Amino acid sequence: MLSWLPCCSSSSHEKNAPTERRLRANDREYNSQFRYADNFIKTSKYNIITFVPQNLFEQFQRIANFYFLVLMILQFVPQISSISWYSTAIPLVIVLAFSAIKDGYDDVQRHISDRNVNSRKSYVVRNGSLCEEEWSNVKVGDVIRMMSNQFVAADLLLISTSEPHGMCYIETMELDGETNLKTRGAMADTAEMGDDLDGITRFDGEIVCEPPNNKLDKFHGKLIWNGKEYGITNDNILLRGCILKNTRWCYGVVIFAGNDTKLMMNSGKTKFKRTSLDRFLNILIVGIVLFLIAMCLICTILCAVWEYQTGRYFTIYLPWDDVVPNPEQRGGRQIALIAFLQFFSYIILLNTVVPISLYVSVEIIRFIHSLWINYDAQMFYENGDKSVPAKAHTTTLNEELGQVQYVFSDKTGTLTRNIMTFNKCTINGISYGDVYDRKGEIVEPSDKTPALDFSWNQMSESNFKFYDSNLVDATRRRVPEVDDFWRLLALCHTVMPERDKGQLVYQAQSPDEAALTSAARNFGYVFRARTPQSITIEVMGKEENYELLCILDFNNERKRMSVVVRGSDGKIRLYCKGADMMIMQRIKPSTSPIMRDSTTTHLADFANIGLRTLCLAYKDIDSGYFANWIRRQQEAQVAMDNRDAKLDAVYEEIEKDMTLIGATAIEDKLQDGVPEAIARLSEANIKIWVLTGDKTETAINIAYSCRLLTDDTKEIVVVDGQTEPEVEVQLKDTRNTFEQILAAPTLGSGKPRIEIETIHEDSAISSARSMDRNIVTPDLKSAEMAENDNGGGVALVINGDSLAFALGARLERTFLEVACMCNAVICCRVTPLQKAQVVDLVKRNKKAVTLSIGDGANDVSMIKTAHIGVGISGQEGMQAVLASDYSVGQFKYLERLLLVHGRWSYIRMAKFLRYFFYKNFAFTLTNFWYSFFCGYSAQTVFDAVLIACYNLFFTALPVLAMGSLDQDVDDHYSLRYPKLYLPGQFNLFFNMRIFIYSVLHGMFSSLVIFFIPYGAFYNAAANSGKDLDDYSALAFTTFTALIVVVTGQIAFDTAYWTAISHFVIWGSLVLYFFVCFLLYEWLPVSWIVKTSSSISYGVVYRTMVTPHFWFSLLMVCVVLLLPVMLNRFFWLDTHPSFADRLRVRRKMGKKPSSKEDKKTTFKRTAATRRSVRGSLRSGYAFSHSQGFGELILKGKLFKNVDNLRGTKGSSAKIHPTADDNQPMLLSTVPEVSSGNSADYPMHLPAGDSHNLSVNTEDWSHHANRPAYVNGGGPSPHQGVVIRGGKPYHVMARETQV
Repeated sequence: MLSWLPCCSSSSHEKNAPTERRLRANDREYNSQFRYADNFIKTSKYNIITFVPQNLFEQFQRIANFYFLVLMILQFVPQISSISWYSTAIPLVIVLAFSAIKDGYDDVQRHISDRNVNSRKSYVVRNGSLCEEEWSNVKVGDVIRMMSNQFVAADLLLISTSEPHGMCYIETMELDGETNLKTRGAMADTAEMGDDLDGITRFDGEIVCEPPNNKLDKFHGKLIWNGKEYGITNDNILLRGCILKNTRWCYGVVIFAGNDTKLMMNSGKTKFKRTSLDRFLNILIVGIVLFLIAMCLICTILCAVWEYQTGRYFTIYLPWDDVVPNPEQRGGRQIALIAFLQFFSYIILLNTVVPISLYVSVEIIRFIHSLWINYDAQMFYENGDKSVPAKAHTTTLNEELGQVQYVFSDKTGTLTRNIMTFNKCTINGISYGDVYDRKGEIVEPSDKTPALDFSWNQMSESNFKFYDSNLVDATRRRVPEVDDFWRLLALCHTVMPERDKGQLVYQAQSPDEAALTSAARNFGYVFRARTPQSITIEVMGKEENYELLCILDFNNERKRMSVVVRGSDGKIRLYCKGADMMIMQRIKPSTSPIMRDSTTTHLADFANIGLRTLCLAYKDIDSGYFANWIRRQQEAQVAMDNRDAKLDAVYEEIEKDMTLIGATAIEDKLQDGVPEAIARLSEANIKIWVLTGDKTETAINIAYSCRLLTDDTKEIVVVDGQTEPEVEVQLKDTRNTFEQILAAPTLGSGKPRIEIETIHEDSAISSARSMDRNIVTPDLKSAEMAENDNGGGVALVINGDSLAFALGARLERTFLEVACMCNAVICCRVTPLQKAQVVDLVKRNKKAVTLSIGDGANDVSMIKTAHIGVGISGQEGMQAVLASDYSVGQFKYLERLLLVHGRWSYIRMAKFLRYFFYKNFAFTLTNFWYSFFCGYSAQTVFDAVLIACYNLFFTALPVLAMGSLDQDVDDHYSLRYPKLYLPGQFNLFFNMRIFIYSVLHGMFSSLVIFFIPYGAFYNAAANSGKDLDDYSALAFTTFTALIVVVTGQIAFDTAYWTAISHFVIWGSLVLYFFVCFLLYEWLPVSWIVKTSSSISYGVVYRTMVTPHFWFSLLMVCVVLLLPVMLNRFFWLDTHPSFADRLRVRRKMGKKPSSKEDKKTTFKRTAATRRSVRGSLRSGYAFSHSQGFGELILKGKLFKNVDNLRGTKGSSAKIHPTADDNQPMLLSTVPEVSSGNSADYPMHLPAGDSHNLSVNTEDWSHHANRPAYVNGGGPSPHQGVVIRGGKPYHVMARETQV
């Protein structure tokens, strides 16, 4: 048995969980004994058999539905039912059917998606031939063949490929959102089988590996074949969801299939989502049912008392039911039975206090809200053939869109387009790339800004745009420094060229490298070809060949890469590009201070506007020195001990005293409107957490670009501990730091204090870099920024390894406490399951609504976990959209979805529920008061026909119109003033207090509605002397008063009047009187003689001609409606809400001031960008992991590698293959080794004043340790936390562990 690493811990909690998996290739009989999961995928919830029972079970979890089911059963008992059973059954069936149809439709879509995936074709090797099989029929142990651009069907062990050295190339966009290609390799012994089907059929290797788990970046196992054991790592595995790229074919053995694959184990389960309002309604329903039972018990007890004192003596007039035994005895047993039956009669009579129409109306209103989202033209993403509207995939969560407090967002494809563009640069101290208007002011390029014409360059790309002609002029004049700049970009990279339909295209390990190489190409410095020993470029139409002597590869610790080349003139030169803090420390001491300061200032400017920067430098090398150096480099490369440290030392030796050329600035294109959307969402008190697979620097720079982090942010702390104690120390220190910052008053001026606190003694190099710098930071005197400065808040950045410990049971509450102090949280290098765990942590521990938004399969798990899941119809497939509750075309539409549709939905639903409970308590309790005057016989005070029409016709349409159309302010103001969103987050418009108020209002209204007509008609007589004191007159008057009052109340509650509102509100009154005249006056008597309405025939004319009727209506309206109107005017005049003031402003025709416009919008103009020049952050961001220079030098990335190898110094022309059907291989990004994190702070730009205080205490001695770690024993930790003093100056730093 093998002992696997914690990557298998997801199964370790089960007693019988497997500790390993064994299988044999091409042996289904052997593998079948283990009953491994097949490759059939099911994401749907129902099937034909289980749909009805399972869906009914889910729907009857709603207490109201269960309540009405019990009520309907009671109505089948004739002795206790005064209302027909179908009056409850029909509405209940309608509600259940409506919800079932909606759930069934959603599940059918999931079935269709499952069928499409399961029916994909794959080719299984059997008996020396390829058999076409559907994905669902693939079994563990099968060997399958895949071709270029095909999805990988299951988790496979790669055994052979079409490429040299068993290499293949995959795109993992569906797994981690990254679009750059990665390499995987087959073992050397299995790769020799190639495309030999007979040999592959005979392959009978046995695989022993870890059990199924959700770790995407780790795999441990071994292959036993031909008496030998071979280790299996993640580099040998192809995961389901990957796409094979630039590899004609490959073969692999299925290790995990179906639900056991890592993709599916990261997908999460489909959960039944209910809103907080639904859960609150369940509580209210329980309370209302208890209230109903209390009323029924009161009536039951009083019924027994009345029967004992009065009723039993009048049985000749009021006979008891036949069900009463021995009625002639008239004793206590008979009375007790009558009272017991009356209890259930009152349950049925008073059940309208919780009417079934409430849930019918709720479903209708939610459906209409969904239609508003689906047909909102302002949320339609216009993108040619890929245009998509916003779509609500569910109707049950609309009002919760108005209560969101936490948004969890993916980065790549959600906030950004993952498209890099060359934007600016600085060469020899001169900045290029700015665009000026006619007044000489810097402006932001727009779609209307004319781009430069590069037609003079035959190799230029049509989609490349640049706007500064000065750089083109300097390039074409062959200015030496500019020439060196472009030559470096054309030579210093690991890009692979290929031919696509006759056109030269580049494939790079990261979009950054592709953008820089493409920029050099468009300016006339074209990278044409490479071999393991040479690089060919074309400079202004002339071909140049360089001998490639060495590649000093990039990794996360070096933060730079270099190439050493020999030109045709025999001179050796090193070209280097990397992070500013790395390059600036390695340039010549004799470098001009003006050059150094100018470049540093330009780098700060580029960083402030969110551009990703790299510094460029070169060094001429003596051939004798290089011969000695390359010998020592080769010795270090084969060293058995401390190989990495020795290589770093050799690299450090040659990468110094370089000549500074300048720097590049590329832009990771944000999606349109992202900064504005995030700014407004933040104003609405919505906290945005970014959960991404990117590395720390990239995520931080994008966070600045999209305004998630601003230069007002006081503090950014990076947590990157590699062990649980390290993470614990960092989190607790961060908590103390944040508490001090948030408790301290905001400083309006003064130099920022930047303190670097090290947990352990740093290296000499690090200490040297941390010397005090006296740099003056200019004060930001912008009135706008001063007005908007709310202290800036703090931010937390944590990587995936640290997050794994932070999400543990012991630290999760500490992590949550720290994270909730922050305005922004960024989780880097996280897996899909970790995304879901972060969402679940907040969901479980915070009474807040969470929303997840993403666009790829790697976001499905968090989309399913959050209260609300939003999918973006992006470049990463439709998995996120299919799993989501709502889908939009771009992130910017989330702003309108929440601040407009969500807020309106919440307000409308809150007003609807307040009014609905009010009107039904007013209606139902009138029957309760009447029971005191009818011998507690459960007789209703209203006509049965009018009772049936009350919720169905007379009051249904007005409340539906208000619940569907009402709005306090329009969409323009909703977006302009995000603070309007706050009441929903704290549930201020419908909570227990407001519910109790609505109930008391309804109870008081029922008292007035019953007793004023009762008193008016008590012993009353008409002018003719006829008696008016009868049941029909009282019933008609009370019901008329009820309709008039509740209609007047909804007229007061309606804030947004439309033609529909007028029609349904006043039309309901007209309809009521029309029905009364029709029923009691106009229909022939013979039609209604057998109904309960016959006793009231003629009551309309008879009652309406009396002053008692009109007096009763007037008194009821004065008592019930006049105080409401006065109360509204009083609060509107003395304590108007924010929405009230905005409505008044709009009615007065006032427009928002320009200052208010600035507060709610963000335009990335050049002026705005330069207003924050004092930023302390770096723009550095580069490739995601270690480069593959070694693979290039060994020739593993080339086809026909033997033909490409030439003699040393050969000047033969090397070109890419012209075979368009077989593209050249692409670059890759091998996995970075754990523990390689930089220990360098982000660059502090020259020209500003900073005081750096470096603490290098040795914690190994008890006396030196801080108080909060004393007693814990010697600490092996190393970490760095950055503290900023000034509100708008921040510094981020990684932790050395």
